Amino acid sequence: MAPVAAVQSRLSPAATETTLAALKQLLGDRLTMAQAVRDQHGRDESWNPPFPPDAVAFPHSTEEVAEIVKICAAHGLPIIPYGAGTSLEGHVTALQGGISIDLMQMDKVLQVNAEDLDVVVQPGVRRKQLNEYLRDTGLFFPIDPGADASIGGMVSTRASGTNAVRYGTMRENVLALTVVMADGRVIRTSKRAKKSAAGYDLTRLFTGSEGTLGIITEITLKLYGIPEAMSSAICSFATLEGAVNTVIQTIQAGIPVARIELLDDVQVAAINSYSKTDMPVQNLLMLEFHGTEAAVAEQAEMVQGIASDHGGNNFQWTTKPEERAKLWQARHDAAYAAKALRKGCEVWATDVCVPISRLAECILETKEDVVKTGLTAPLVGHVGDGNFHLAIVLDRNNPAEIETIEAFNERLVHRALRMDGTCTGEHGIGRGKMKYLTAEHGEAVAVMRAIKKALDPDNLMNPGKIFSI
Repeated sequence: MAPVAAVQSRLSPAATETTLAALKQLLGDRLTMAQAVRDQHGRDESWNPPFPPDAVAFPHSTEEVAEIVKICAAHGLPIIPYGAGTSLEGHVTALQGGISIDLMQMDKVLQVNAEDLDVVVQPGVRRKQLNEYLRDTGLFFPIDPGADASIGGMVSTRASGTNAVRYGTMRENVLALTVVMADGRVIRTSKRAKKSAAGYDLTRLFTGSEGTLGIITEITLKLYGIPEAMSSAICSFATLEGAVNTVIQTIQAGIPVARIELLDDVQVAAINSYSKTDMPVQNLLMLEFHGTEAAVAEQAEMVQGIASDHGGNNFQWTTKPEERAKLWQARHDAAYAAKALRKGCEVWATDVCVPISRLAECILETKEDVVKTGLTAPLVGHVGDGNFHLAIVLDRNNPAEIETIEAFNERLVHRALRMDGTCTGEHGIGRGKMKYLTAEHGEAVAVMRAIKKALDPDNLMNPGKIFSI
């Protein structure tokens, strides 16, 4: 891990000390200036350099968050919301100093409305924790970004993951939010109704806002019935083109796959080594099917037929929970498996998404670029919705290597934009992709800035993220 970078604090040391004294009076021991805690809260899992906050607060309620924000607003101290720290674009770094508000002690499931298929949670509830809590209700929350992220963080980055092809992203699965605004006001963005035409859609505005507009303190989510049957499958391909064309035809045929993940041969080899699996070292599709037993069997057979037409072989599927769990855990460990390919190195995770009709073209051009550039860059993708990643393994202490990777990433992003895609399918902008936002959205960025200035005129909420002010 790189050394912690020097922070360009917005306030003078005396002003910062006055603000922290007021916060200390409010929170007592739940405000800390300990260096180790500050360093932890100044970094995420990305390659971006860390910047520590001046202090870290651990609130327990919406009311406490509102009081913290009022004190910070009165003194002009920046505020950075913090969840599980699993973000990938430098979202939580304190570029201008300030206070990190760690929401992980706000970890209660507040209300389960089983008849209405929804649940109300605090932002510190983790994804796995929620599904464990719901298990006896016969319901589950399907959004699975891989990491055991906090629900608040998942809302803030508009996360998705492996199940998005069937169940959608956080955008489609958040019904309502309670938000503390930049001046300490508390608002609720919606009721629990499944649809509404009442006013601006503030729920969608805050979903994906990365802590730059307010602090999310309660979340109402859609739930789904646990399917009668689930089966997982793998299928190998000699070529990436065959694997991607199988995905495209499967989606276009309307087969309701729950997950459809692509791993290139480099990633498969890395996973075999790291997770002690024995998957064929070829380009691989990992799939999951949900439904009745008959429907699951029919879906698997249909996909097997499509895969066979595109050179797929060694199609294996299982309904055993322990085998399914082992398979998907191996997939979730892909980044760690990539990192293990080079000792002492880190991973730069890319994240483009394109219309599915351009997916094969984008992946094949990108793979050629990887080979030509000589990078160690295993490829994985939530390819059912056109999203794929490269886990580029880099030595942070090698400036020439970083320069090469930056140029590669620039080509990748502009390739996706040229194909009417996006620079980030699910990781968000943070500070790592700020320079690509205008290339993607043009004048719309000016509208985003106007919203930011209207809701946070003093630029206190997570400054230096998404775009500059």
